[in-house]
Amino acid sequence: MTDAAEALMPEASLTAELIESMRARAGTELRIEHSIFNEEATRLAVAKFADGIGDVNPLWTDRDHGVRSPYRGPVAPPSFVIGCFSGIQFGWPGLGSFHSSTRIRFHRPVYWHDTITPSCRYVGFDGPKRSSFAEQMVIDHFANRYTNQLGELVAEIDWDVINFERGTARDRNGSGARAAHGWSEEEVAAIEARVRAEQPRGRRARFFEDVAVGDELDVLTKGPIGLTDEIAFLAGGGAPIPRLAAHAAALHAYQRHPDWSFRDPETGAQEPIYSVHYNRQAANAMGVAYPYDVGFQRQCWHVQHLTHWASDFGWVKEVEAEYRRFVHLSDVVTLSGTVTGKRVDEDGEHVVDIETRALNQRGENAMPGRAVVALPSRSAFDSPAGSRARRG
Repeated sequence: MTDAAEALMPEASLTAELIESMRARAGTELRIEHSIFNEEATRLAVAKFADGIGDVNPLWTDRDHGVRSPYRGPVAPPSFVIGCFSGIQFGWPGLGSFHSSTRIRFHRPVYWHDTITPSCRYVGFDGPKRSSFAEQMVIDHFANRYTNQLGELVAEIDWDVINFERGTARDRNGSGARAAHGWSEEEVAAIEARVRAEQPRGRRARFFEDVAVGDELDVLTKGPIGLTDEIAFLAGGGAPIPRLAAHAAALHAYQRHPDWSFRDPETGAQEPIYSVHYNRQAANAMGVAYPYDVGFQRQCWHVQHLTHWASDFGWVKEVEAEYRRFVHLSDVVTLSGTVTGKRVDEDGEHVVDIETRALNQRGENAMPGRAVVALPSRSAFDSPAGSRARRG
């Protein structure tokens, strides 16, 4: 095994037979046991998840802060459900795939020691469609649902995956000569100083009446993205599809499911295809020049940006985002947003509509999105967070 050797992943063509076999699976409730990570929101599970997305809000990790908050108890970040179960490798054997967009509706808070039960349904797919990346593609649609031990619906996540021919993508894009972005010491110092200065609004309520259309949200900065950022997300429960394993546990799984892994020519080890997020050989075999972040990881940043801004009293009701650009290791991403509307919604809550962005250092919007956030009103009896607090 040498550096010169190329990693190879299973490759297939998008044939009529493959398309028909996947069409027959539309509507299937999937078996996801091998991809569930956190079932119980223990104190440590919540802390590891918050650390894994870089969220410093004490609302998630300080019991006393949670008790004094409108929730009247310690809670997890809304996106914690992603650390319970995010996604699954399903169908299209031998094709490459990218998570391309997500829509989430948050209904209830997750309290410490809640037990979360996820489900995942394969809705179906669109295509084949033309693709500049790999000539043609199909887009899968999945629907996740999360309930707690009381039978309450906590969250719903609808997500899409682009599937493509790996060989075509590699031929079109090559392994590339992309390298890490070259930051100067002064640039890194300025970025890290900005990151340390960014704090959640916390106990200072942000009232609906104090927000105006056109207001800009406080920014949230991620980066320079490093290998440990990816590993921390994994350790916190992010996107194990399936859960990562080592030695015999991994080899038995790969023997049962050959399309889950590839051979790293440098180390000789079998590695999960998921390692495109931290292994350059894997990224190149997928047709991408350099390792890149996880779609659901970026979605967690999106939610964190909104909870930082909304204060402990607000509630993120809906988020939606598209993943338009790869966020590579060494990139810096700045999340920002603009208030585009104010209204009382069908639930009688005072909400603001927000257009969101995630710009990299090249000025590219890697994640255009939108959100609906409920805020406390000076005329209302309770805050959106307080109205969702568990009684008793």
